Amino acid sequence: METFGFWFATIVFFGTYILIASEKVHKTTAALIGSSLMLLFVLPGPHNSGLFFDETPGWLTDELRHIAENHTLDFYARYVNFDVIFTLAGMMVLVNLLSGTGVFQYVAIKCAKVAKGSPIRTMVLLVASTAFMSSFLDNVTTVLLIAPVTLIVASQMGLSPLPFLMAETMASNIGGTATLIGDPPNLIIGSAANLGFMPFLLNLGWVIVLFMVIYCVILAFWYGPKMHVTVEQRARIMELDEKAAISDWSNMYRGVTVIVLTIMGFLMHSFVGIQPCVVAMAGAALALLICKVNVDHALEKIEWSTLFFFLGLFILVRGAEYGGLMDAIGKLLEGTYSWHPLVFILVLMWISGIAAAVTNNVSYTAAMVAVISVYLHNNPAFSGDMELQNLVWWGLALAVCLGGNGTLVGAAANLVTAGIAGKAGIEVNFKTFMRFGIPVTLGSLIAATAYIVIRYFVMH
Repeated sequence: METFGFWFATIVFFGTYILIASEKVHKTTAALIGSSLMLLFVLPGPHNSGLFFDETPGWLTDELRHIAENHTLDFYARYVNFDVIFTLAGMMVLVNLLSGTGVFQYVAIKCAKVAKGSPIRTMVLLVASTAFMSSFLDNVTTVLLIAPVTLIVASQMGLSPLPFLMAETMASNIGGTATLIGDPPNLIIGSAANLGFMPFLLNLGWVIVLFMVIYCVILAFWYGPKMHVTVEQRARIMELDEKAAISDWSNMYRGVTVIVLTIMGFLMHSFVGIQPCVVAMAGAALALLICKVNVDHALEKIEWSTLFFFLGLFILVRGAEYGGLMDAIGKLLEGTYSWHPLVFILVLMWISGIAAAVTNNVSYTAAMVAVISVYLHNNPAFSGDMELQNLVWWGLALAVCLGGNGTLVGAAANLVTAGIAGKAGIEVNFKTFMRFGIPVTLGSLIAATAYIVIRYFVMH
């Protein structure tokens, strides 16, 4: 029965991932179906050990064994990482409240005017602004708010908006790599490895700033000679009124104040022992209190499909772990125990970067952290060296976030951009996106590899 349980969990796990990657079924629906099957037939309930298991399997980690045997927790609470769910939910509330004020559109128009209508300077400023905002806000929301204004700016210049949109999308995924809350994969990694906001910022933040400087220089070199606008077109840009984009000055000031306080909370949470989810939800509560908004309407705008997608993924991965799939993968990796630690980290990075691009970086990360956690515990080369373990997590974070730029399905922001472009009559299909995304992904992964190599030798 345990063998049958293993194969059932394996089929459900990979079948769900194939459904998600194929986009034949909405990713949230696929994740919830897979998680429901795991809950019904694999994972133990309050009064049983799972349909296929007479007792708790011997291959479980101490953490999952404790969860499986802890009958005081509600069923879903056992297997869902609600720290990640509530961090995302809190930030969604904050961003939605702030987006309703028009502040993001203000930033986009201001960038174009500061650039004095120069197309390449406008592109660089929009790209830099997108990366910065994506470091602290949800990537999807940032793209949703910046892209429509980009269409207007490009139209006023008489230029194709496609290079602008693609560059901003790449920047949102690169910029999101910098912090714990910048990209969902980082939240998953941070929760699994017990890494807070400051470690992400100190280890990845300055690296991403460097990556973005290089990226902007390359954009200027590549697109600069190809973009030309007339004096009249520049004049039209300068006539745009950024202040008109602000629909609610009072809420904008209050919302920005709360965002700043929340970010300060993230910076300090490790020192005062408060979880990121508490900081995010406290910020959301404060914003709902002091901003003059309809609370019901504000909560309706939360991306519930994203939250339920995460909920389903967590249960799916736990089911695969309980069924023995992660243990089987771990045994396959035992052959790498003799490898040099740096070789393992670099191979993991490149495999993860490619896999994240093909399967979606959130889905891949949710599964991979369980495997890596066990691997680091069992491999003698890593088990007693926390710095080396953290280097694995930094490498994985860089790989999955940057790998999200590889294909249209690599990250949620990519699909959002394609949707916005499609409504404007600009087709962004799989092939079109890869034409822009593959060079950026390869370049950024090479740069990330160089960083990890340097970090390894500095540490040792």
